[in-house]
Amino acid sequence: MTSENENLGTAEAAEISAEPWWQKAWKSQRENLQIVIIALGLAIVIRAFVAEPRFIPSDSMIPTLHVGDRVVVEKISYYLEPPKTGDIVVFAPPEKLQEQGFTKDQAFIKRVIGLPGQTVTVKKGLVYLNDQPLVEKYIAEPPKYQWGPYRVPENQYFVMGDNRNNSNDSSRWGFLPQQNIIGRAVVRFWPLERIGQV
Repeated sequence: MTSENENLGTAEAAEISAEPWWQKAWKSQRENLQIVIIALGLAIVIRAFVAEPRFIPSDSMIPTLHVGDRVVVEKISYYLEPPKTGDIVVFAPPEKLQEQGFTKDQAFIKRVIGLPGQTVTVKKGLVYLNDQPLVEKYIAEPPKYQWGPYRVPENQYFVMGDNRNNSNDSSRWGFLPQQNIIGRAVVRFWPLERIGQV
């Protein structure tokens, strides 16, 4: 190595050591910061459009879901096809619930029972769709009340909790507008001993 190269190396070293501490820190952490920003951006996009975790705050879905259960709510399938009878949906409270004091960000979780155009009746401990009784092995107990018959309006759904006699659902506040549906609960991921599809 020539003395000229040695002088050049010494000059570069002096220039690097003359940098302020914050520039050195920025250079060493810039890549990490970029990774964190990308990860946060992806997390926000995934939560907004693909899937998100939700906590079950009430016993309205017993025995299917218990207080404290955590589920994954997927949001893509309803862009491709409408909800079906039996789907467990998470939704923003409709106007009648907001009038009762619930805020828009207090999500509810219920099971889709009646689809647009179907007639729903609750009588003698059974739920009827178009005068045909539903076979519901997932409920806590038969409903002890009468409701309907009512026809489900277009772009709306009739939803009920599996804990029929302790559920603030469509039998109390009416039909659920489709635009209020956030997504479909697909997997319980907590507690670990009850992990699986819902």
